Amino acid sequence: MYPELGQLALILSLLLAVLLSVVPLVGSIAGRDNLQGFGRPLATGMFVFVALAFAVLTHAFLTDDFSVAYVANNSNSLLPWYYKFSAVWGGHEGSLLLWILMLAGWTLAVAVFSRRLPSVVVAQVLSVLGMVTVGFMLFTLITSNPFDRLLPNVPADGADLNPLLQDFGLIVHPPMLYMGYVGFAVAFAFAIAALINGRLDAAWARWTRPWTTVAWSFLSLGIALGSWWAYYELGWGGWWFWDPVENASLLPWLSGTALMHSLAVTEKRGVFKSWTVLLAIVTFALSLLGTFLVRSGVLTSVHAFASDPERGVFLLALLAVTVIASLTLYAFRAPVVHVRARYGSLSREIFLLLNNVMLVSATLLVAIGTLYPLVLDYLEMGKLSIGEPFFNITFSPLAVATGLLMGAGIFSRWKKTDGGWLARKLLWPLAISLVATAAVLIGYGGFTPWAFAGIFTAMWVAVATFWDLWEKSASRKGRLHGLKRQSRSYYGMVLGHLGLAIVMAGATVVSNYGIERDVRMVPGDVATVGDYQFVFRDIGERRGANFTAQYGNFDVLQDGEIIASLRPEKRQYSVGMSVMTEADIDAGLFRDIFVAVGERISDDAWAIRLQYKPLVRWLWLGSIFMAVGGFLAIADRRYRVRERSTQKATTGTSVGTAANSAGVVS
Repeated sequence: MYPELGQLALILSLLLAVLLSVVPLVGSIAGRDNLQGFGRPLATGMFVFVALAFAVLTHAFLTDDFSVAYVANNSNSLLPWYYKFSAVWGGHEGSLLLWILMLAGWTLAVAVFSRRLPSVVVAQVLSVLGMVTVGFMLFTLITSNPFDRLLPNVPADGADLNPLLQDFGLIVHPPMLYMGYVGFAVAFAFAIAALINGRLDAAWARWTRPWTTVAWSFLSLGIALGSWWAYYELGWGGWWFWDPVENASLLPWLSGTALMHSLAVTEKRGVFKSWTVLLAIVTFALSLLGTFLVRSGVLTSVHAFASDPERGVFLLALLAVTVIASLTLYAFRAPVVHVRARYGSLSREIFLLLNNVMLVSATLLVAIGTLYPLVLDYLEMGKLSIGEPFFNITFSPLAVATGLLMGAGIFSRWKKTDGGWLARKLLWPLAISLVATAAVLIGYGGFTPWAFAGIFTAMWVAVATFWDLWEKSASRKGRLHGLKRQSRSYYGMVLGHLGLAIVMAGATVVSNYGIERDVRMVPGDVATVGDYQFVFRDIGERRGANFTAQYGNFDVLQDGEIIASLRPEKRQYSVGMSVMTEADIDAGLFRDIFVAVGERISDDAWAIRLQYKPLVRWLWLGSIFMAVGGFLAIADRRYRVRERSTQKATTGTSVGTAANSAGVVS
């Protein structure tokens, strides 16, 4: 009974999504306010029915309803309740339903929080989001129905959730990642709406910017959580493996970062409109590409969900329709986005333009490295493996160049910047960065070109950011008053830039100064890694809810003192008899000590992986800084105040005129 209710809710939500796609758009074209007004109730109804379907599927998991095929394939009666809950999105069908729930939630958010925007804009944005929702709902109902039954042959128990997914990471990582992925659909919808009505101006950029920033912040957290999860769960001790599915999440993050900066220029100066529109389209297209890669079966990965060619064809068609239709509309409306503007060779516009070039180049590089082997394989032209060395060697210079441009661009001015003035501004930050870099290199006891480049870039961005904050805080009433005078948007930028510097420092140090040893050990053996001694005490056993585990007892010593006791495990799960490695980590702000138990080599000997990871936590700490910076930026009061003034000004006039009336185009 309940699964049929979920199926009915999905069908009703599809019907509402179809109406949302058509009715408000017709109203905006025909100038019918009553039809435009249908957008908000339709978006609300669509979300309610999708949420009902999701709740029904969750109930099926929590009550062990193995008559539902998806539950039977991804759960088990022995599974702890919290893993049963996260198992809702632990497979293809449920993860897709979570995606649709997020999309419906974003659509509802636009309906609720855009009441001060012109009704025609809201109607068109909601209509575009409705079209995207229709595509994914059809995909779900036709190829990936989570409510398919196994009647009358109901299994006594389920096949269990993949042991890799029986972890806290599954609870938090996919929702955060999907919030970012799907959130870029809002930026895409605003771009398409702007192309339809020809109103690409500063007001449009200001409306789009908060939604883009929120999506980017969630995606930053999602990627960081995925990196952290892989680091401790897979037992390899790495934080980024350049896995194709990992790359699929990095691609929209890179282009989304460029989109945020481009929107800032469009809002402040009314330029870069072509960049902004194309980046909004490309970023959402890359989100769809990630969905295709994970669910089409073209990849073999621990992250991949499905291997059904029918699903791959459907998703590829959806991606093709989205990209072709969007670019066709852009081609027809190209004259609208063309703008003439003058700015100097050292202006802030130039630095942001070069920043976008670097980010787009990095996006293309990762896309080529990820997709080229797949295309060759599909065309039966041979198999090619592009792995970590290629990405590290080619991506790192672009990351360094982006950081260097960012640090210099902080001090530049809009329109025109004097070269001599800028050089004097950069002198002290440059000197401090060089001294700090030398200190770090000496502290870690080694110099390599890449270590110098990465650490200097991180120092450069951090010092430039703090220097700019110090200068802006200057006030006759004191530094504290000067700091209070700065906007939330500015502090969001500060946190974002500092977060990037922290990530770059962590990535550089752990890559160049981390130590890894794979050793054969028996109880009583001692192994040395850097300044640490690892003593293998003994092997024990324990039983979990749905697994049995053998664990090693290790003491970690430094200068003869025990600083940590670790118990890495080798687990065997009751259902399917899968064997998993569970590392144990002594975590710290400045270093991690990592131990993982591998295969048993003989009766008393084991393969052990020992690692010293300096500053590895900075990777995730910096990501949190960036995400918090994004959330802080959208809390800036100007987004609310100017929306109100723009709404008043739009009565009987175009959005472009309204923006000028509100004084937002410089």
